[in-house]
Amino acid sequence: MDDATAVTLRSLLAFEDGNALRLLCAPAAADTAVRRIAVGLDDLSPGQEGVLLLAVGAAPVAGTVEEAARRGACAVVLGEADEGLVPVAREAGIALLARAEGTDWAEAAALLRSALSYVGAGREEDTEPLRGPEAAPSLAVLAARVAAYVKGSITIEDTRLRVLAHSATGPGADALRRTVILGGRVPDWRVAELRRSGLLRALWTSPDVIHRAADGDNPERLVVAVRSGREVLGSIWAAADGAALAPDAARYLRTAAGLAAPLLVRERLRESGTAHRREAALRGLLHGLGDRRTHAWSLGLSPDAPCAVVVAERRPTGRADDRSLDVLVLEISAHRPGTGVLRDGDRLALLLTGEGAAADHEKAVRAVVRDLDAAVSSLPGAGAVWLGVGPVVPPERAAWSQERAMLVVRALREREARASAAGRPRPARFSDAAGVGAPLEVLRVLDAVRPVWESGAGPVHELIRADLATGGELVRTLAEWCDTGGDVPEAARRLLVHPNTLRYRLGRVRERYDVDLDDPDTRLLLALAVRLAAPPSP
Repeated sequence: MDDATAVTLRSLLAFEDGNALRLLCAPAAADTAVRRIAVGLDDLSPGQEGVLLLAVGAAPVAGTVEEAARRGACAVVLGEADEGLVPVAREAGIALLARAEGTDWAEAAALLRSALSYVGAGREEDTEPLRGPEAAPSLAVLAARVAAYVKGSITIEDTRLRVLAHSATGPGADALRRTVILGGRVPDWRVAELRRSGLLRALWTSPDVIHRAADGDNPERLVVAVRSGREVLGSIWAAADGAALAPDAARYLRTAAGLAAPLLVRERLRESGTAHRREAALRGLLHGLGDRRTHAWSLGLSPDAPCAVVVAERRPTGRADDRSLDVLVLEISAHRPGTGVLRDGDRLALLLTGEGAAADHEKAVRAVVRDLDAAVSSLPGAGAVWLGVGPVVPPERAAWSQERAMLVVRALREREARASAAGRPRPARFSDAAGVGAPLEVLRVLDAVRPVWESGAGPVHELIRADLATGGELVRTLAEWCDTGGDVPEAARRLLVHPNTLRYRLGRVRERYDVDLDDPDTRLLLALAVRLAAPPSP
């Protein structure tokens, strides 16, 4: 197997279910070739390349990683995960993996060897015409190739009889085939018929191609199960389409079943392990958990790819039909399908990646956010949704971009609340850090001083704590008074009280709590205190 046809570590891991092996450190090369699975250090032969080592019997220590690299292994699987070995592996230029808890070495070896066989099956040279100039890259391509050789229509289905791929439907296609394709699965009445006739049982138990003669409006059909060892993965159906099937159709169908196995495995794992692994990598990257270089590698991102995180947060409405965040996900999936999406309750985090200069990516991100805001703003009855844009950074700094985006959202929410209190028009609900300006830095300062404030004491602390315990009337009064720069009439208007009422409350602050409102330091402390009185925005 040469470099052009070698199985890569990335493609190998795509066939693993995400529960047996854990990737700790990506290899130095983005697409390291894997040619063999070795079990134990003694199974490594001098001069070999592309060997993935299962370090059976070796301690999960730096020496094992270094010895595996010295003997030419491109990746090593340890019995236990140890994040402390990541720098050692990176220095040695080797990928580092670990067995998941509950997985024994025999299972790990069987899984990896099967995956190597699956991925390599479509890459090896073969004279069968179904392979074409290269292995079929998808079930749809395979279905089209098979149809051309069997002279009929092809449907590839999983074990639940859902249609995964099909060839083009000709003018002579029967009604059943059209129903199956349009419905995306074999209808229940047809499944019941297949069970009664015994064909379904024969399909799942026989390795042979099964022939079903034409019957009334139903044309001649051939069907074969797709297997991995004894496990059935799905089936391939061939139906005559206005003319008889080719005399050697069964031979082509049998070959197609072998070629379809790795593609069906990939389809199955794409719905579970692969999607789970991508989500875990995205969560680790955005939350700064684990090795960020490895997370970026798992997502297929180059170290210098420009990235920006957009945080979308909605105001909870309590309505079961509030689809605002669902609409955002659909919009971003349709127009930027490579975007990473994480949802936590009423918040979405979107990782937008691009190519080229950071400035160009910034413009593209701003355009995307404007479109998202327009989409959600057009929804009738939807709750408010704020969109904060983080700075463009390399993938390793995505967590920082998300932190800034979340601060932008908080600043947007506060800006809208103040505009509403002052009777001003509603401001835009999307922005980046430059668009919100100073309030962003104020939030950072407030977050930093909160622990200091909460551990302090004095007249202002006593005022805040005592008033919040009785409803917080004075805290709300002081907040508006500070926000308006001490403008009593304006603050009273916002509070919907008479100016004399506000003056009376300020007098209570002075007399009951001995707080000097004329002292500049006290006013500064009060301004911070009333902003910190409520818990921080989530």
